[in-house]
Order: sequence, then C-alpha cells, then structure tokens
Amino acid sequence: MSSKTERYTKLIKDEAQRLGFLSCGISKADYLEHEAPYLENWLKQGYHGQLSYMENHFDKRLDPRLLMDGAKSIISLSYNYYTSDKQTDLNAPKISKYAYGVDYHFIIKEKLKELLSFIQDHIGEVSGRAFVDSAPILDKAWAEKSGLGWVGKHSLLLSKSKGSFFFLAELVVDLELEYEQHLATDHCGSCTRCIDACPTGALQGNKVVDASRCISYLTIELKDEIPTEFSGKMDNWMFGCDVCQDVCPWNRFSIQHQEPRFTPHPRLLEMNKKEWDEITKDTFNEIFKKSAVKRAKYTGLQRNIAFLNSHSEDDTQH
Repeated sequence: MSSKTERYTKLIKDEAQRLGFLSCGISKADYLEHEAPYLENWLKQGYHGQLSYMENHFDKRLDPRLLMDGAKSIISLSYNYYTSDKQTDLNAPKISKYAYGVDYHFIIKEKLKELLSFIQDHIGEVSGRAFVDSAPILDKAWAEKSGLGWVGKHSLLLSKSKGSFFFLAELVVDLELEYEQHLATDHCGSCTRCIDACPTGALQGNKVVDASRCISYLTIELKDEIPTEFSGKMDNWMFGCDVCQDVCPWNRFSIQHQEPRFTPHPRLLEMNKKEWDEITKDTFNEIFKKSAVKRAKYTGLQRNIAFLNSHSEDDTQH
C-alpha cells in the first residue's frame, strides 16, 4: 500500500472524527459473497413482511460497484444517538430513542456531503455517493468488513467500546484507500438476552430477524392493521422499539450523543398517557416537525396508540 494511500486514509478518518462520526472504517468495494445465500434465504422465508422493496435490486445489494461506476472503496461510518433521556410518564406509550429529535437521514446525509467535499478539496477529483438507509446497500455487512464491529444476535451492529445505539452510513468513492485487514470477531458468546427479551419473538437466533414480527416494523412499516396475535405483546411501544438494545450488556458502554439536533421537543418527553391518547394533528405536527416519526404519519401513530389501548381494555374486562 503506497504512502499516498495511507495519507489519504488518515485524512478521511480524521475528518470523519472532526465531523462528529463515532467511528470510520474502510473496505474494498467488492461482491459480498458470504452474504448472498443469507439474503436469499431471508427473503424466501418471507421475513421481510411487507417490505417488498427488499426483493428488488438483489445484485446491487451484494455488489456496490453496481450502484456507482468505478466504485473502489466503501467508507463506513457510525453516528451516535444514545441518550439517557426518558419519557417522564411510565404509562405513556413509548417511542424509540433514535426518533427523539430531527430525522437522522437529514443530519447524516449533510455530514456525508461535507466529508465528500473535504475529500475533493484535499485529495482531488473524486466521485462519490452517500447512503443513509436510502439505497440497496447492506450497511451492516460493510460496517463489519470495515472493522466497526460485529453483527449481534439481534442483527444490529455491535461495538465492544460503543455498544449499538448508533446509525450506519456509507460513502462509496472511486478512490483506492487502505482497507481494514482484520475479520470481525463475535463477542456475543452464549448470551441470549436480546432473543429472550424480544416481546414478539422476532429474533430467530443466528442473527436473523423476522421483520414481520418486529415491533419497529409493526409500528412503522406495516400499513395494514396490526395483527391481533400481537395483542399484549407490544410492550407499550407506539413507534419503534429499543428492547433488544436496552438489555444488551455491551450497551453499558454507550455514551451520551453530542448532536444538538437529536434533542427531543420538550413536550415529547413530558406528555402523559392521556395527552398521547388525545393527540391532535396540530400537536403531532408541532412535536414531530422534522422527525422520523413522520414516516408513520399522524394516522399511523393514532392506529398504534389505539392498538395498545384496545389491549389494555381487554385486560380490564378479563
């Protein structure tokens, strides 16, 4: 590896750190041979539920060179969103930590563009494409290859020093860089806390998630009514779910994020159960102005809250 490649790699990693990324690793843009049979089997089992887009672009998911002409390197990045802030009313329907503040897509995309501009200013004519959950790219596989951590039994990326409360993103560039040489080591051992704690039994073991049973899927992606088989199993989550991360021993190393835009609207944490039950469209728009919760829409959040309440009514009747 040339000294120029080493220098470029260090420049990029230093700038990623300056921009506030939690970690940065780089791997060679290539075909993900190991992941191909797993992805194929996952789709065959129907674990993607109504996420029909997962069936599209199978080849592109496994080979980023099909996403960008001349792609040579995948710069994998993580961005911390952990917070110790909690909703004050313990009976209020719950919202996942990642959706407390401004939608991460906007914030991270902006930072990826800054990183690409920096590369172009300091290295030269480099083409790149930024990805934040926005294209058929297997971000966890690339993050693992890039040395950012390993995929845990809950199927999320884990780091020994940073836990798992972080977003993943990629910058695909047509520039050769220095690549991580070590293979990811799994540090889950015999621990099955995430599998045991999952309220709906979505974790199948062997790092496989049946998305159609996952509370995050049921409260965000599912457009139909939530199936009655999940009555009493939603653990009071109205948007997303943090259970498998909350119980993971590695998350004792999570540290408070430093992103001001992830700070929640004050009312989000203070609203009580009654206020959530009676939430108006105006209040929804005010609290979730630039939030990822907009994905569920006002009607979706209402549906989720109503589902949680219909079960608690069943409880009182029995």
